[in-house]
Parts: sequence; structure tokens; C-alpha cells
Amino acid sequence: MILTSKKIFVIISFACFFLFSLNAAAENFEYRHIAGMRYRILSVVDQSVLINGTLSHTSQILNRIAVEVTEANNGTGHHSATYQTSERVIYDSQQRTQNPASVFQWEMEYDSEFERDRLGYITIRPNYFMPMVRNVPVFTGRSLRPGDTWNTEAHEVHDFRDAFGIQEPYRIPFRAFYQYLGEREWKGRMYPAFSVTYNVETRPASAAGRMHPTRISSSYNMTIFWDRENGLEKAYTGTSRITFEMSDGRILQFNTQSEAELIEAEVMNREQLATEIAEEINRLAIPDVTVREVEEGISISLDDIRFQPDSARMLPGEQQKLDRVAEILMRYPDRDIMVSGHTALAGTEAGRMSLSQDRARAVAEYLLSRNVRTADRMVTRGFGAERPVADNNTEEGRRLNRRVEITILEN
Repeated sequence: MILTSKKIFVIISFACFFLFSLNAAAENFEYRHIAGMRYRILSVVDQSVLINGTLSHTSQILNRIAVEVTEANNGTGHHSATYQTSERVIYDSQQRTQNPASVFQWEMEYDSEFERDRLGYITIRPNYFMPMVRNVPVFTGRSLRPGDTWNTEAHEVHDFRDAFGIQEPYRIPFRAFYQYLGEREWKGRMYPAFSVTYNVETRPASAAGRMHPTRISSSYNMTIFWDRENGLEKAYTGTSRITFEMSDGRILQFNTQSEAELIEAEVMNREQLATEIAEEINRLAIPDVTVREVEEGISISLDDIRFQPDSARMLPGEQQKLDRVAEILMRYPDRDIMVSGHTALAGTEAGRMSLSQDRARAVAEYLLSRNVRTADRMVTRGFGAERPVADNNTEEGRRLNRRVEITILEN
């Protein structure tokens, strides 16, 4: 038999493929649940919104998910989680504004409890809105080699209460298609990776007397990086296109590009941290600043930060106070922070809420300018007069209620 160069190439290629197949050992993937495990997931979604094909606005959505595995039995973990969503508008076609340095404004928060087994299947009561995507990823229970594929049933759940008056979590089933890609790089390290693709198609029931979607269609493509040491996702990247055909004839299209990472969360020693910060406040002689433990973590309250009347413009001298507070915050760079605004009981509820949001944003943007945190490590929230700390019937009480709080977050 005469071996031509083409035949030799084919034989060598086949031999290399055979050796590669032997070296790429099959591996079994599954979730590893450990009671007491705590972690957080941070995801940033770049979103553009088109109405009838014309750009309406672009924004970034920041999702913070705090998770604790409270119990683990026979490979199944019981999870308690809080999902917080914040947003910042980058470009608005109506106002023709572009503000890429803006901080994130708190939008919504959800609590959830669910069980997930070792393959990734979730069991959850029907009243929970989160997690939105369920049973992704799930595994087969068999060993996988690079190139192996599989597919499973999954579903999405949407919160359409405010938009369309649908009060219950809206469930959309789909089939997810997977391929094991082998090792892929994420931030300088190699991880097992999987591609996941799926399409969604549904026609919601009519909402009497309200505008509603007559058809929802979407497509998703993502890559999931797996942490084999801890037995759960390390990160994912993805793109999606979601289209709503509305009952008034409009077509809304949402194009997204997202990235998320799981970060193990250290338990905060709140008592020690509060003591340390109180000592720093005294050492730096910062007036009208107090510290206390709160549900979210440790709160540094600026009890008499002064603004122009009914304005978010700080009076002269207040930025110097913030500089000293910034010095304290930079000692704890691994913790995210929330800046919240509060008002006394005066004016309208809507006016109080708007003013508290604006003042929180003003403080947060100053801290951002001082490089205390990056924008994705900080969120603002306005409470209006909902959380008074003193009597609104006295001038001293109203002064204390007109405050900004900077909370170093637990998780």
C-alpha cells in the first residue's frame, strides 16, 4: 500500500484525536451542598431596549444574590436567598442624556427558599419569583467528555405584577441544550465549561382592561464555568434577545449581554467591626456620625449631613466630612456598600421619596469619585420618611431623621 501525504495526514490526525480522547478523561459533575455554606452572586447586565425597532434607552442592571445553604441531606441542599436588583440608565433617547458614571439605584428585592439536588433540579413553592431561571444547569448523572451533549426540561418565572397586573409568578417552560466544552479560561484560571442554549415561546392570557403581551419570544446563549472544588458554578457569560408583542401593537425588544461571578462570603463579625469603626470615627473626630448594627450589616449614619433646602446639593464643608468617612470605608474593600437617604415627615410622600433618592445618589457619586468603591460595588436607595429614628414632632427629631446612611453589607 502506498501512503500519500494526504493519507498520512489523515492517519496522524486520527491518532492525535485518539490520544486526545484518552487524555481527556471523563468526569462526573454534580452540586456539592454543605450546610452553612454562604456565597453571593454578582451579575451585571448591559441592556438595550428598542420600541418598534428604534432605540429607547440603554442601561445596566446589577443583580446581587446572597445565598446560604441552611441544610444538606442526601445530596440535596436547602437554600435561603435574597435577590436584589438595581439599575442605572446610561442613555435615554427621550431626555437625550448619557451618564456612564452614574451609580446604581435600588429597584426591587425578593426573598426565596428552595431545594436543589445534586444534579441541579430545583424544588420550590409556586409563590416565589426567584430564581428566575430554574433547572439550569442540570447534569445527567453520567460521566462527560468534551463534546458530549444533553438536553433537559427547564422553565423561567417572571414578575409581571407591575407591568401587566399578573399577580402570580408567570411560568414559561423551555428545553435547554448543553455541550461540555472542556477547560476554558475565566479571569486567568481554567475551569470546566458548558454551553447552554434555549428558546422561549409563549402567548400569555389576556389581562382584562390592561395592556399586556400577546406573544413573548426569546433566545439565550450562555457559557457556564464550573468550580469543581466547591461543586457549583463559578461564573457565566451570556447574551439574550427578548421580544414582547404588545396588545397595543407595539413591539418591545430587549437585547442583553451579561456576566456573573460567584464569590464566597466571609461571615462578618459585626460587633468587632462596629467597635473598630466607632473608634475610627472618634480618632478622626467626625461630628454627627454614629455606627450601629443593622439587619444588612453595619450602618454608618451621617446624622446631620447638610444640603440646600429641598435639594441634593451639599452645603460647603460636607464633602470634607465625607472624605474622613471614605477613609474608614476604604479599610474594608471586600465589602459592598449601600447608601440610603432618609427625610423628615414633611411634604408629600412622592416628594420625600424623590428627595431621599437624590441625596443618597449625591453622596454615593461623591464616594465613587473618591474611588471608595467601583460602581458595581455600591447601590443607592431612598426610603423617604419610612424609617424614622426620632420624633418628627420636634426639630431635633426631624434633624436626626434627615440623614444619609452608608451600610457596609454583610453579604
